[in-house]
Amino acid sequence: MDDKKIMKGTSKKTGSASDRRTFLKTSGLAMVGSSLAYPSNVLGAMGSFHEKTLKVGLIGCGGRGTGAAAQALQADENVILHAMGDIFEDRLETSHTELLKVVGDKMKVEKENKFIGFDAYQKVIDSGVDVVLLTTPPAFRPGHLTAAITAGKHAFCEKPVAIDAPGVREVIAAAEKAKAKNLSVVSGFTYRFGFGNRAAFDQILNGAIGDIRTVTTFRFGGELWYKERQPNWTEMTYNMRNWYYYNWLSGDFIVEQAVHSLDLMSWAMGDEMPLKAIGTGGRQVRTDKRYGNIYDHFAVEFEYANGAKGYHFTRQQSDTATRNTIDIFGTKGTAMIQPGRKYQINGPEAWRFEGEENNMYQTQHNELFEAIRKDKPINDGKRMANSSLLAIWARTAGYTGKEISWEQAYSSNDSLGPKLEQYNWDLVWPSPSIAVPGKTKIQ
Repeated sequence: MDDKKIMKGTSKKTGSASDRRTFLKTSGLAMVGSSLAYPSNVLGAMGSFHEKTLKVGLIGCGGRGTGAAAQALQADENVILHAMGDIFEDRLETSHTELLKVVGDKMKVEKENKFIGFDAYQKVIDSGVDVVLLTTPPAFRPGHLTAAITAGKHAFCEKPVAIDAPGVREVIAAAEKAKAKNLSVVSGFTYRFGFGNRAAFDQILNGAIGDIRTVTTFRFGGELWYKERQPNWTEMTYNMRNWYYYNWLSGDFIVEQAVHSLDLMSWAMGDEMPLKAIGTGGRQVRTDKRYGNIYDHFAVEFEYANGAKGYHFTRQQSDTATRNTIDIFGTKGTAMIQPGRKYQINGPEAWRFEGEENNMYQTQHNELFEAIRKDKPINDGKRMANSSLLAIWARTAGYTGKEISWEQAYSSNDSLGPKLEQYNWDLVWPSPSIAVPGKTKIQ
C-alpha cells in the first residue's frame, strides 16, 4: 500500500472513547476538578470573552445527561453548572453527587436551582443559564429545544431530536430561529465528531470510491435495562421509569439508538434525503408486556434519486452476534468502517486511517464552547432533524409494511404522544398498540 494514502493522525486524545451511557462508570471518578485539562484550541479561542463565566443548565439528569454535563464542564476553563432539572428527584440528586466528584468546584448548583417535575426544563432555562444540555427522553426534545431557543440559549441537543414528523418539523423551525438569533445548536450525533470518521468520510465524499451505489449499516446488540413496577407508582411514573419501551417516549429503538447508523448512511450520501423506503420489523423476543409497544428488529431499504440504495439492519436480542458497521460500495472501490475501530478504503485509491482516535463525546462539547467563545455559531439543526426523520421513516416502513415516500414521511401528522403541556403524574396515555405490518396504517 502506498504510504501517501495512509492517514497519519496528529491529534491528541481528549479522553477515552467510552460511551456516555457508561461515562461515569469508566472514567468519571478518576477525574477531579483540579486535574481537568482543556484543549489548547479551546483556550486559544476564548479571546475577549474569557472573563465571562458561561452558566450551563442540565435538563435530564440520567446517565446520558450526567456524562454530557461532565464533558461540557471540561470543554472550557471558565464554565460552571448553574442549574439542574429532572422529573425525578432521586435521579437529579444522584447526578449531582457524581458530578461533584468529577468536576469539583465547577458545580455551582444551589438548592434553589434544582428543579423537579415536568416543568423543570423551563425553570432551568429561566434560571439565568447561557447554555442548556437537552438529555431527557426523546419525546421531550422538540419542545425543550423550542423553549431554549426562544429564550436565547445555546443548546446541546442529544439524539434523536424527535420521535415523529411533527417533532421533526418543530426542530427545523427552532433551528431556523437559532440561526436568526446567532445561537449554537450542537447535536448528539456523536459519530460526526470522531476523527477517524471525519477522515474516512472526507475521503469518501471527495471521490475516493467513486459514485456511491450502495450503503449498508448494521446495528446489532443485546437487551437493555428494565425497572420493576413499584406499589406507589402511577402509570405515568412506570412509563417514565421505563420510557425506552414506549414508542411515544423513545420513538422505538430504531429511533432512539440505531439512528446513529442512519446518520452515518446520510453522511455517506452527502446528507441527501432518499425518495422512498420499504422494510419490515417485529417482536420475536420482546413478547412480554414489560417491553411496552416497541419492536426488537427492523430491516429497511432506502432508494435515492440517482438509484443508489441504502440498507439498514438492526436488532436488540440477547445472546446474538453484535455488529456496528457501515460498508459503502462505489464505482471505484469500497469503504469499510467500524466506528472507533477500523476505517479502510479498498480500490485504486486504497487508504486507511492510522491516527489516534479522540473522545468524540468530549469533542462535541469542545466545539460547542469554542463556537460560543468565537461567536461563530454551529447549527446542526437541519441535519440532526433529517437523520432523526430517517429513523422515524424506517420505523413507519417497518410498522406498516408499506412503501413510504419522503413526502409521506415528512408531512405525516401522526403525533405519538401527549403535547408537552399535557404531561402530569396522573395522565394515563393510551399507548399505541403494537404495530402489525399490513394492518397498521400510515397516518
